[in-house]
Amino acid sequence: MADKKNTKGETPEDDEAKGGGKKKLLIIGVVALLAVAGAAYFFLFAGSGEAEAAAEPVHGGYTALEPVAVNLAGGGYLKIGITLEYTADAAAGGHGSGGVDGSKALDLLISTYSQAQPADVVGARDALKEALEQKIIEAYTEDGVPMVMHVYLTEYVTQ
Repeated sequence: MADKKNTKGETPEDDEAKGGGKKKLLIIGVVALLAVAGAAYFFLFAGSGEAEAAAEPVHGGYTALEPVAVNLAGGGYLKIGITLEYTADAAAGGHGSGGVDGSKALDLLISTYSQAQPADVVGARDALKEALEQKIIEAYTEDGVPMVMHVYLTEYVTQ
């Protein structure tokens, strides 16, 4: 009974070699899993904070524009007023004594809302505001530096 025979003709050294191969495979699998998890964390979480922090410009002040009446495409009119939130870059220079000139913004406001139907002005107010904000930010971007960061509606009356 001292000698146990393997029915497959394998020796005890072969059994140890198989066990050692399984251990190596398990260790390699765990290391690979940790590497994939670390890479996923880096790409999903570590890089996103830097991009968001760099994307938001620094507040510089506000420029309130006089409300204007806009004739709507389907009849009726809209009296609308906006305020531009400009960046610190706009306050520092390039635009006189700080702030931005609102003439481009008023032109874009009139052209955007004069094409809208009365139902759009009432039902799709947020979508129209978003479209206007994107046009204004693009118009006030100089050499890749935005001068306006947000547009706020201060008056919004339809008839």
